[in-house]
Amino acid sequence: MSHDLIRMALEEDIGTGDVTSQYFVLDDRLARAFVTVRKEGVISGMAMAAAVFLEVDPSLVVQVLVADGSKVAPGTMLMKVEGKARSILTAERTALNFLQRLSGVATLTSRYVSLVKHTNAKILDTRKTTPGYRALEKKAVLDGGGVNHRMGLYDRAMVKDNHLVAERGITALQEAIRNLNEEKPQVEVELEADRLEQVEAFLKLEGVDYILLDNMNLTDLREAVAMRDERHRVSFEASGGVNLDTVADIAETGVDFISVGALTHSAPALDIGLDFVVLV
Repeated sequence: MSHDLIRMALEEDIGTGDVTSQYFVLDDRLARAFVTVRKEGVISGMAMAAAVFLEVDPSLVVQVLVADGSKVAPGTMLMKVEGKARSILTAERTALNFLQRLSGVATLTSRYVSLVKHTNAKILDTRKTTPGYRALEKKAVLDGGGVNHRMGLYDRAMVKDNHLVAERGITALQEAIRNLNEEKPQVEVELEADRLEQVEAFLKLEGVDYILLDNMNLTDLREAVAMRDERHRVSFEASGGVNLDTVADIAETGVDFISVGALTHSAPALDIGLDFVVLV
């Protein structure tokens, strides 16, 4: 899938050919280039960036200098590329697009993680990902120290308010959970609650793995967590109203997870560039 994405990205950028390199760079010109980070951050996407260069020209020599998940300072050299100057220039923007985007996700995730490290709460991603990039962006979340939520609609049942409205009440809900547990025991079950009364009711159900506490204030989050005792194996996830200013307070309520859509839908790209040196 990643190679398909690389080929698609190169095709939309190169089209019928890189006319700048073809007409303004000699075909036999060799060069060395360094991919360098301009701003402090956490790196993700090194394999994708390297694969872009090699997809454009398998004869290029690509050396990865920094591993995904590394925290880097401005000026850190991430990758060295040697070979035809034309090839390096043609691949440059697509390689940097992957690396900047994914490192941006990892960097933002690390900021959230650092703000809750004094608690037991884990930072989760969501399904609010760039189409086609989900696996890459979720790996970037891991590189930043976060935790992956479900990959898609297939690996966790997440029953939200619209699903509950369509159902016939708590008895029907328990029956549906039981059927899922029997037929697909590997699939976890999560129920969304926006009121404490719902939390109380959901804790009485069997087969529930997570309760999503949606847009609750801090007082309600604490009360919800306090409802759980040794009889309940359920984990609590907080969602809604989460940002860098609020995440620490939310974590201190005792929730197990905090989901943050901004990790993938609003992460700014990390400033990374390519420093080019002509050899011969």
